[in-house]
Amino acid sequence: MPGAFQFFYGQLFTQLPKPTASFEGKTVIVTGSNIGLGKEAARHITRNNASTVILAVRSLEKGEAAKEDIETSTGKRGVIKVWQLDMSSYQSVLDFSARADKELQRLDVAVLNAGVAKGKWEVFEQDESTITVNVVSTFLLALALLPQMKRTASQYNIRPTLTIVSSEVHGWAKFPEGNAPDGQIFHELNKKPQTLDDTIMGNRYQVSKLLDVFGTRAMADRKSAQAVPVTINCVNPGLCHSSLSRDAGLGLKILKFFFARTTEFGSRTLVHAAVSGAESHGHYLSDCKVELPSEYVLSNEGYEVQNRVWDELTAKLEAIKPGVTANL
Repeated sequence: MPGAFQFFYGQLFTQLPKPTASFEGKTVIVTGSNIGLGKEAARHITRNNASTVILAVRSLEKGEAAKEDIETSTGKRGVIKVWQLDMSSYQSVLDFSARADKELQRLDVAVLNAGVAKGKWEVFEQDESTITVNVVSTFLLALALLPQMKRTASQYNIRPTLTIVSSEVHGWAKFPEGNAPDGQIFHELNKKPQTLDDTIMGNRYQVSKLLDVFGTRAMADRKSAQAVPVTINCVNPGLCHSSLSRDAGLGLKILKFFFARTTEFGSRTLVHAAVSGAESHGHYLSDCKVELPSEYVLSNEGYEVQNRVWDELTAKLEAIKPGVTANL
């Protein structure tokens, strides 16, 4: 996990390879793909000969515009489909996964990129919106897609990849909720602070990305690469120009103005993670290679909190969709 110097150096000077791996014959889902990182990742994947690319988007109109743009730039038509997915709604997540199971013959790659960085306190479903979208719905979708990915592995003798988009800011998160009594971490996360400012909401985004790292590692802890035929990893795309800061505070907008990567450049990390194999299972990828997550994640305390988070998260997921956690 880089410090401040490494972060700024990486943002300004790291060279990332342009994706060249073939997706021939493969079916790929990219969430949050009408704009930004997801759209650019979908563009690379389409250009590299995927058979089917599902743009999973909240707005079908914006998704269709993204489809047309990608088709025009790649010259590939008949590849992209636009499906609705609203990560603020658990039912939308379940409807999307059911549609994928019904309509897709195979599912080789899922890049779970959709996320929010909110500048104000909102509640979606049972949780504060950042936690709902970036964490609960993300892992609900991951687990709901796994059975189809496992079948794909068996039928086509391949190893599908499920990639969760996290961030290096997980290492900057202040997470006092991790000290909550057993079973109370999400309860504490849902307590609205008496005063709200950019710092508090910025930290909320960082916490959500910490929970994404915890969840990825917890899944791999429970099912090793040898025990599950699907690679599950998480990726840090770096700080990129995207619509993510549309609801965020001034601090993030200023940081992005001076140091952000282009969305195309950052999207290369997503594509790299999506083609990584069993060696990346449970790992945190950054700058197109496996990297260590934060010291807190690697600590004994972090490991204990990780397991508590996972226990609470899976209880929430079971309440939403009984039996879904058995898909792992």
